[in-house]
Amino acid sequence: MKKYLLLIICVLSFGTSCKKFVKEELVSTLTYDYYKTDQGLEDLVKSAYASTRWKYENEQVYALYNFGTDEFRLGDQFNYSFYNTYDESFLNPAQGLLDGLWTNNYFGINRCNLGIENLPLYNNPASRTLSTEAAKNQRIAELRFLRAFYYFQLVQQFGSVPLVLNTATGARSDFPKASVADVYKQIIADLRYASETLAPLTSDLGRATKGAANHFLAKVYLTRGSAVTDQRGQQATDMDSAFYFADLVISSGNYILEPNYMNLWKGVYPKGYPQVTTPPVGVNGDPPYNTNYASGVNAVDYAEFQAAQASKEIIFAAQFSNVSSLNSSSGNRAHLFYMMAYDGGIAGLLRTVDNFNMRPYRRLRPTDYTMDLFDRKNDSRFYKSFRTVYYRNNGSTTAADNVVPKFTAADAPTPALIGKPRYGNGDTAALFIVNDRNTTLTAAELANTTRFRFNVYARYYRAAGGALAEGINNNKWLALVKHLDPVRVTPNYNEERGVRNGNMARLGETYLIAAEALGRKGEYGRALPYINEVRRRAAYRDGEFKNPAFWQVHGGTQGDVTNTVAAMTATEDLFTTNAASEQYPPTVTSTADRFIHFMLNERTRELCGEFYRWEDLVRTETLVPRTVLFNLDAPNVKDFHKLRPIPSLQIDATTINGKPLTAEEKRAYQNPGYN
Repeated sequence: MKKYLLLIICVLSFGTSCKKFVKEELVSTLTYDYYKTDQGLEDLVKSAYASTRWKYENEQVYALYNFGTDEFRLGDQFNYSFYNTYDESFLNPAQGLLDGLWTNNYFGINRCNLGIENLPLYNNPASRTLSTEAAKNQRIAELRFLRAFYYFQLVQQFGSVPLVLNTATGARSDFPKASVADVYKQIIADLRYASETLAPLTSDLGRATKGAANHFLAKVYLTRGSAVTDQRGQQATDMDSAFYFADLVISSGNYILEPNYMNLWKGVYPKGYPQVTTPPVGVNGDPPYNTNYASGVNAVDYAEFQAAQASKEIIFAAQFSNVSSLNSSSGNRAHLFYMMAYDGGIAGLLRTVDNFNMRPYRRLRPTDYTMDLFDRKNDSRFYKSFRTVYYRNNGSTTAADNVVPKFTAADAPTPALIGKPRYGNGDTAALFIVNDRNTTLTAAELANTTRFRFNVYARYYRAAGGALAEGINNNKWLALVKHLDPVRVTPNYNEERGVRNGNMARLGETYLIAAEALGRKGEYGRALPYINEVRRRAAYRDGEFKNPAFWQVHGGTQGDVTNTVAAMTATEDLFTTNAASEQYPPTVTSTADRFIHFMLNERTRELCGEFYRWEDLVRTETLVPRTVLFNLDAPNVKDFHKLRPIPSLQIDATTINGKPLTAEEKRAYQNPGYN
């Protein structure tokens, strides 16, 4: 095998990319000499951002980051399910997603190395972009930020990996693995340089900034210092450093929390949400989103996405675009995987007439842990993160109308409605009720067409005889809306290439990093203000119309527009006692341990489904106990699963002193537990 990591080190050609500040074009005929020119160096730096997008470009986005954790379990259309079930017959060193993860990050690293080596050698006072040392150092700092970012991706997933810090002029295949401690040292060194050198802000959306470097410094220190039994080179000062750099981001004034959590995900909500207007009963209208019942119409205005992506809460994001020439060939496909089967079994809903409800690949559904963790009455993030209402989008007045049940004399609100569909076009077609196990809702009530003239899926209800039953299952569940993308590169309803940016760092997480660092030092009183700043935003604001479930399901009063800040304010009681709201594992008994699990809970409430969770559980050494407890699909998870297997292609390509690895050397190179 002569085309693996050795190829990455001596590859001569690169494709420039990174939407917003560079046009995507291939430069496959270029040699190293091009990267000694003004334009070549600029193209090289731009191309180094390309690898940030791989995470979002296909099914790795959920398989490697959300599967196999406490937050999500399997839907009813399986692909890469072994990352959730830890089936070792499939989760092995030959698995293609791991190969892609490894190769993509090393491609990015090599581009960074080439630029870091060549930029200091460039000297052209006439250059429009690189005529000064300061300008060159800015680009070097971008590359060192990106190199650190790529190594951080690798070390979190694989542990010990080769530490390659220079390019090679010829083929090379001797790549010994560096210790995890040494990898973290290099990551920190690169990020420190970037922090000291990068500009606080940039006019080129998507480029690295000082704030991005400081956010990831905080996260790297927190990750390294979280280790208890693992050996990551942790230092006694790691939590001080994590807090220091997180607080630099928070206090910089360059980033602010959005006042409304919905602002982060604009473009995925029906018009007016949560105060949605639907047609009167018996009247056909339009769904509360943009459509003319043709698959060739974008469902939302791209400006909605642009507003969300320009948010001052976003610190760093992989860049995508609705312009094909500025997008990667794959686009952002994260939108495909969280939608349930709305297009099967719910009359009046079709996938082929608009793009608002998306292509339902049906891979992930939230666990009971996730649904129970939110204070659904007072925490606005729950109903701003999960979709519970679907609106009829079938505008046909002929045969399709017959699918929707019609009013009869027994259930029609007025005689004039007898024989008409129970819900017309644009009206509610399906409602999900998220209630608790102590519900008194019965199957008979759900079947009462006078009360529910549309499809209803209650999480819990009482069957005949009083037995508890569940109406949310692996086919009909709450869809996470954060990644939905009704625009896409082309408006065809089969289009998979999404246009949303992939958010990799935002200020909401920075606050939680600062809080966790302080709490790990035992400074709980100092941690709470950072936690409560995030919770304050999560609460309903004065004058904000609440999701109707507030009064229909959770006991609130209709018309109440007072804030819920007091109910959302955290106190130390939440982790100094076994607070029922926190679902602490039975083995967690000390305040220090409860605080760690409390922060994991806070991260789910704020960051649910944002592709951090597997790494969070590995970082905190809680992968096995929390996954076994909360993910019913994953009883087979074992301690060695905290690392992914090193790809077999890499091992087969590696040599020592010019000779292929022996069987024993291959076993030593591989992570424990994998063949």
